[in-house]
Amino acid sequence: MIPFFDISSENSKYLDFFSSELKKFIAEGDYILGNHVEKFESEFAEFCGTSYCLGTSNGLDSLRLIFEAYKKIGLLKIGDEVLVPANTFIASILAVVQSGLVPVFVEPKINSFNMSYDDAKDKCNLKTKACLIVHMYGQLADTDLFKSLSEENDLILIEDSAQAHGASKNKKKAGSFGDASAFSFYPTKNIGALGDAGAITSNNTELINCIESLRNYGSQSKYNYSYLGFNMRLDSLQALFLSKKLKDYPKNILSRQRIASFYCNNVKNEKIKLPEHPNNMSHVFHLFVVKVENRNHFIDYLEKNGVGSHIHYPIPPHKQKSFLKYNHLNLPLTEDNHNKVVSIPLYPSLNDLQLKKIVDVLNCY
Repeated sequence: MIPFFDISSENSKYLDFFSSELKKFIAEGDYILGNHVEKFESEFAEFCGTSYCLGTSNGLDSLRLIFEAYKKIGLLKIGDEVLVPANTFIASILAVVQSGLVPVFVEPKINSFNMSYDDAKDKCNLKTKACLIVHMYGQLADTDLFKSLSEENDLILIEDSAQAHGASKNKKKAGSFGDASAFSFYPTKNIGALGDAGAITSNNTELINCIESLRNYGSQSKYNYSYLGFNMRLDSLQALFLSKKLKDYPKNILSRQRIASFYCNNVKNEKIKLPEHPNNMSHVFHLFVVKVENRNHFIDYLEKNGVGSHIHYPIPPHKQKSFLKYNHLNLPLTEDNHNKVVSIPLYPSLNDLQLKKIVDVLNCY
């Protein structure tokens, strides 16, 4: 069986490094924030091309901290509307709602999984104060268009870059297009930690200073609390591991793009709709997501033929029980995606024999 994702294989190359560094880490006793976190923050800011990076506990908390900080500095208030993609993971919407803001669900483009600029523009009104773009599955959203929309309507532009580490356009990378960006380093992400971890990037000094306080109980100095804050810090141990992985990541992007190209060039089956492949660095293929009409039948077929798969995501946020007040919304493009998408294996440790088998299985469906 070719697994959908082989996390042990992806991390095994770091075993010797981590075993060695763990002993030093324990001896240093620098477990919360400290040097390892500061080092990773500096490295990741440089990687993304931003002035600042702050490590956080996870991707959801990164988004939540951004929205909460914008409220603290007076640029957002409870009840403000935020344009959000309807076609996304629930965390993007949770962060908006938990911050007391109102999500306005925007459909995806017809031939893409990313948010439609045209629909966003139609739904923008005087109550709209922010726009959250999500770079779905590793592909940049239409950053230029959403930048223009934000400037024309005086909106805060926020990126959810949880799936798009290193995706770039005209030498700018995910995390540097908006006013602030949230990242996740969940173990299965392109840069994965050994547990939950996240980060925020921005060029806004006031915002970053506020977030730095909010993530650490609201303190600006020890035992002095300016805000009702949170415990949303990046663990030092995770920062140590992420620094090591970040050095290897550029070649991992190329591996992911090579595998995606192999699929796009060799899968020839009208029953399987392949994703967009822009043939540039704007897609880093966190996931390779296809669409099929009869998903259950397709997944059963893959399993019987030794190919793992996964559904990202079976139920759209506006149809979840936790969002009953939005269950009535009619978002046909989003719902079509969520009813038909299937993710197939794509990760650097896949070998050529495995890739050939996957393609053969897909072509025989």
